[in-house]
Amino acid sequence: MSRLAEFRAAEKALQEQLAQLEVMKNDAGLKREIEFEQKLLELMKHYDKSLRDIIALVDPAKSSTPRAPAPAPKTRRARVVKVYENPHSGELIETKGGNHRGLRAWKDQYGADTVENWVRR
Repeated sequence: MSRLAEFRAAEKALQEQLAQLEVMKNDAGLKREIEFEQKLLELMKHYDKSLRDIIALVDPAKSSTPRAPAPAPKTRRARVVKVYENPHSGELIETKGGNHRGLRAWKDQYGADTVENWVRR
């Protein structure tokens, strides 16, 4: 693109932005917000308060004051090793869970309730 075309495109964009600015200047809502901001700044100066002070007054939950640290995440308790002794064969199985191949075979053969009674204490 030539420099002249770039200049004209920039000029056109500027004109569009100026038109948008004029529309915004005439917006009643914007005028009220500007007036509110000016009055708020005057009050802050009068009472020697900062924006953080105002936020802390209005919404203490969002203020940047230090808070108590969050509680530590709960850790899982380590599983206890259970020792099962088969009274028929004298065989021992040590496991932390019920997904042991030999333990499952015993439960299938003798029943889960029976095998749970084989836990050594």
